[in-house]
Amino acid sequence: MKRILIGLIVAAVLGAGGWFGFDFYAKHRATVEVEAAFERIRSGGGKASHGKIGFDLPTRTLTIEDIAIAPGDQPQAQIKIAVITGTGVRLIDDNSFSADSIEVRGFEVALDQVGAAKLKASYKIPQLTLRDYAGPVHAGNAPKDGSLIDLYRYVLDQYASVTASSITAPTLTMTLDASGSKAGSGEIAYSGLAIQNIKRGKIDAMKADRAVFTIDVPQPGKLSGELSNVIVNDFDATAIAAALDPQKTGDDTYHRVYRQISAGPYVLKSTQGMRMEIDEISFEDIAVQPSKFRPAEIVALLPTDRSIIPTAAQSREMMEKLAGFYEGLRIGRIEVGKTSMGTPQGTARINAIRYREGEFAVEGIDAPAPQGQFKMERFALKSFSAPNLMRWAAGLGNHGQPPSPDQMLGLFRVLEGAEIKGVAVPYKNTRQLVTIDTLSLNWGQLVGSIPSRANLVVKMVTPTDPANPAQRPLVMAGVDKLAINLDLGAAWTESSGAFALAPASIELGSLAKAQARLALANVPRGVFTTDPVQARTDAGQIETGAIELSLHDSGAVDLVVTQFSRIQNVSRDAARSAIVDMIRAQGEKIAASNLDAKAAADALADFVATSGQTLSLKLTPLGKVPVVQLMDVLDTEPIVALAQFRIEASTGL
Repeated sequence: MKRILIGLIVAAVLGAGGWFGFDFYAKHRATVEVEAAFERIRSGGGKASHGKIGFDLPTRTLTIEDIAIAPGDQPQAQIKIAVITGTGVRLIDDNSFSADSIEVRGFEVALDQVGAAKLKASYKIPQLTLRDYAGPVHAGNAPKDGSLIDLYRYVLDQYASVTASSITAPTLTMTLDASGSKAGSGEIAYSGLAIQNIKRGKIDAMKADRAVFTIDVPQPGKLSGELSNVIVNDFDATAIAAALDPQKTGDDTYHRVYRQISAGPYVLKSTQGMRMEIDEISFEDIAVQPSKFRPAEIVALLPTDRSIIPTAAQSREMMEKLAGFYEGLRIGRIEVGKTSMGTPQGTARINAIRYREGEFAVEGIDAPAPQGQFKMERFALKSFSAPNLMRWAAGLGNHGQPPSPDQMLGLFRVLEGAEIKGVAVPYKNTRQLVTIDTLSLNWGQLVGSIPSRANLVVKMVTPTDPANPAQRPLVMAGVDKLAINLDLGAAWTESSGAFALAPASIELGSLAKAQARLALANVPRGVFTTDPVQARTDAGQIETGAIELSLHDSGAVDLVVTQFSRIQNVSRDAARSAIVDMIRAQGEKIAASNLDAKAAADALADFVATSGQTLSLKLTPLGKVPVVQLMDVLDTEPIVALAQFRIEASTGL
């Protein structure tokens, strides 16, 4: 029994000795691995130091204190960490390790980018916690050339090599200082940061409860604001890495960076009294095309000395590069919720700003104006292209010379239409309103810079103006508002050479409604040009087709009769009879040369004789009628011009 007891004691002593020996070995191994990692940074030209290293074997907890790293021969980044504590640390293989959790305290990064903007930035995170972490044992060598793009690539490469179930940080503070340039300086403080499911450069979700910022720039001065509930779903850093990779310049595919970003409410204030509030902002499906989205090329174009004004050629090159850059950026949808902004006249409000599939729209505008409140239900730009806008703007600059007509017409390539709905705006200094139900203009089928298809729709009501001589008869007749409904459409078909003006209708409130249709034949492509010589030459080939006109009287005839009776100081019946007689007399004069024209004059007389009628005219060419010749004859001998058509005229209620 005694021997057994002694044997147990010896075994316990030997076991304890072995345990402490293994614990010592484990601590030594951990120290060696950490020291080797720091030595690799130093051998690459950087500076790296640390304080106490501790390793607890039962919980496999590694602790490193007082870390300071400055990579590169001329360090532009400095990293400081008060303490890192990893729990459940294990080596997966010679190149990677995992940890149940890693806690970082006192994390600080300082960047000093000595570039054109002389940017200085710092990041401070008092506490950072990572769960279920796995990543490389040895970080890659940081870039030595000082390029900010290369530094971003380095960070993205490191980021893409780790996985974690979550990362949380109660606060993060970022400061920017570019006071040596016009960029100014500022600070952003985030709170409630959380990241879920990081895997090889991809993140399921990120959020920040709140972001408070202050920015001080020369113009407009100091800005401050607060952004809440920042949420990012499905972020892919490998897409950004592809855009920064010089080897990916031939990649024409789109790589999605974000599936969704949302935030709000958002408040922005300035020291000059401006205040803006937005309920919510959201973006969906943000993707980049590496062959065009090349940030490094844009940075390379920035002048090192901003006091030197770039030449016109340099400005055009920059705008062309920016246009290509934005072509490589695709956003599926943007939506800005209810927005209010304080102005010297009062508060302006917008219900929503939307962008989707090339359409940019602003809805629910209610804003103060010098003469009263301005309201608009919707303003939209159709098939809007920011890259084409940049190219168009770049083409306008020509050493101070005014832009050519062809350059101005280049605006048609920027978008394919515009629409305004539900406008109410004060008319001059009166209490009356100009209201626009619809104002829509669309175009397409560009030939060079000129559209060969267009449509204009206008539905509006405007007060009549006593100060306008042309509108005085309306005012005297008691017409205080004029409703205008206009619908004009025009289209050219290249295969047939046909051009049609249809529909073409205009309705003037309670006065009249007119409809027309015009057809042209043998219209060559060459007429769609800004060269007047070529346009005149090719216009000689155009032939006139059928012309149809319909005019319905809703009060215009009575208005003309009333005005004539005032001028002649006769009764309205006498005035009407006098007008009818004059029209019939004119018809008799032309009867000898054109019976069809006399029939048209008689129809017009009947139209005036009885209010509320509809006058219909149809002119059909009797043969080939060149448009240019017709226009010349109309100026000198209109009766001869009309003789080239068969005229059909009728009236009816």
